[in-house]
Amino acid sequence: MFKGQPKGLFALALANTGERFGYYTMLAIFLLFIQAKFGFSAATATQIYSIFLAGVYFMPFFGGILADKFGYGKCVTLGIGVMFLGYLCLAIPTGADLTGKIMMFGALALIAIGTGLFKGNLQVMVGNLYDDPKYSAKRDSAFSLFYMAINIGAMFAPSMAKYVTNFFLSKSELFYDANIPALAHQCMDGTITADNLSRLEGLASQMTGAAGMDMVNFSNFYIEKLSTAYNYGFAVACVSLVLSVIIYFSCRSWFKHADVNAKQAKAANVSNEPELTPEQTKSRITALVLVFAVVIFFWMAFHQNGATMTLFARDYTANATEGITRIGFNIWSLALIAISIYTLFSVFQSETTKGKVTSGIATLALWGGAAALYLGMPSVVNIQPSDFQQFNPFFVVALTPVSLAIFSALAKKDKEPSAPRKIGLGMFVAAAGFLILTVGSMGLASPKELGGTVSPDLISPTWLISTYLVLTFAELLLSPMGISFVSKVAPPKYKGMMMGGWFAATAIGNYLVSIPGLLWDKLPLWGVWTVLIALCLISGLFMFAMMKKLEAATK
Repeated sequence: MFKGQPKGLFALALANTGERFGYYTMLAIFLLFIQAKFGFSAATATQIYSIFLAGVYFMPFFGGILADKFGYGKCVTLGIGVMFLGYLCLAIPTGADLTGKIMMFGALALIAIGTGLFKGNLQVMVGNLYDDPKYSAKRDSAFSLFYMAINIGAMFAPSMAKYVTNFFLSKSELFYDANIPALAHQCMDGTITADNLSRLEGLASQMTGAAGMDMVNFSNFYIEKLSTAYNYGFAVACVSLVLSVIIYFSCRSWFKHADVNAKQAKAANVSNEPELTPEQTKSRITALVLVFAVVIFFWMAFHQNGATMTLFARDYTANATEGITRIGFNIWSLALIAISIYTLFSVFQSETTKGKVTSGIATLALWGGAAALYLGMPSVVNIQPSDFQQFNPFFVVALTPVSLAIFSALAKKDKEPSAPRKIGLGMFVAAAGFLILTVGSMGLASPKELGGTVSPDLISPTWLISTYLVLTFAELLLSPMGISFVSKVAPPKYKGMMMGGWFAATAIGNYLVSIPGLLWDKLPLWGVWTVLIALCLISGLFMFAMMKKLEAATK
């Protein structure tokens, strides 16, 4: 799995891990932040969220064009600086007035621009490492490992966001409750009902920091302190970017040779790629555009994890769990389990008896550590909505070696599906993921019926966890394979632009994330998920209809 990979892969992957840790820490709480601070409705909040995501993923298109002209490394360096300024602005506490909104939107714009300069161009450099014939056969596995590294950062992000939020709330002798932000805004707006006012009073009575306050003052106080706690959560991204900078520049010698665009390679006569005919260039670009069209709908569905699925976690999922499910809400247990999968694979892959024994002992020790953590957990574990966002990256990290092993075995039998075929299969698997959520939503009241409050009928967290598991299978079939496909098929002089095109398609999908949010209080829950199922199925069918054209472009 790791054997035979160039050192540059690990340096670039770790630099990206730090950046993604900060980004996903911010993303885990962003929707909750804008609803709590500004009192936005679910529809407005998800629309802002989707526009931001669209910007984050669309800007790499322009970043790629700039990099094709000026160089990948220069754009990556500039991107880090711009992102840092954006996160810094988002981390500064402000009021909920016009100035606060301008500050927030300005910060989001800087983050999107910085990501556009950083994200795609870093991945182009990864792909350039594998233009060397010595490494070309490892391109797909390399992008799977790179993607795994991204998700290591993402796995710890929700727990960090939760820890920082709870820590600073506790400083004011308050605690987080999903019901309070909406009730507090109703109280401040004078629209709260007698029943909801009673609920708010009951929650406030449990907090020492609310002592002696009437409900209007408590509401203002709670929203201010919660918003500030979220601001400090955003500051984590600043720290993680500093770590990325250190890794990137200290290990630059490992990948400096990959920081060469087509223009620079031609001037230095160091290109490893053959010149393409106009017909070949057209065929490749057409194939890429067809793939881009399909992934739009995958990301529209997948990134509901930060939108409607977060709302579902907040309003319809039990806020506490017991039994074996508890282990999923301890990030350190998840980390030990994930590492143990790699040591277990090492037992079978090690070429020496010593290596097998060492890996076996390490696996047993990791399982023992996870068991000890589980036994030491409270009998009932409280859950916050952002906690669920750690499952997808955990599953990515844990299942990557499984995925690589399966496809490696198929490759040895000359039966490994092509990258386009994997993408098509990924769309069908994504549909299956939302089918699980559809079944779990049956019989639940619609968001419109709840009127912005939490459902009295809460379902087991297992429904959401299972959905995240199946969606992760889809993601592993689609995302790293898609990026690898772009890196392989893109004409050399358009590499930056085409990688940016992948992210531009992702951006459109992320903008469309808002559509289920707009339907959130208009359809029954199962209706919202059914829309996503239908889109995934249609996209998968389209992919297979175009399969001959797509596979021909890779030859």
